[in-house]
Formats: sequence, structure tokens, C-alpha cells
Amino acid sequence: MDEKRFLKRFTESDLVPQPRSRFLRVECVDCGNEQIIFGNASTEVKCHICGRTLAKPTGGKAKILTKIKEVLE
Repeated sequence: MDEKRFLKRFTESDLVPQPRSRFLRVECVDCGNEQIIFGNASTEVKCHICGRTLAKPTGGKAKILTKIKEVLE
């Protein structure tokens, strides 16, 4: 296989690994406060205003218990 065909098979995203974890902009369903949390949080995440639990750790990705407004890149 010639070099051009070989390089054409692989895109840059195949060669450079991308992270699978994301930051999330979430909105508290109780008070409406927006805050940014980590999608793979290893500790319980609470709202800064009312103290409601927004995310719980599950060993991998966190279980999100509120409304996700946006996934940040």
C-alpha cells in the first residue's frame, strides 16, 4: 500500500486520542442556579445556592440528577 492511501485511511482524530470526559453546564431544578460540573465527578456535587445534589459518583461517569443545559468542549 502506498503512503498516500495509507495516510488517507486515517484522519487526525484517529491518530490523536481525544478525552471522553466533559464539563457540563447544568441548571438546578429547585432554584434555577446554573453551574459547571465535571461529567466524571468522583464526589457528590451540590448546588452552591440551595444545596440540592446535582450529581452523584458511580465509579465512572457521574449520575446527573438535574437538567443539562450544555456540554462544554
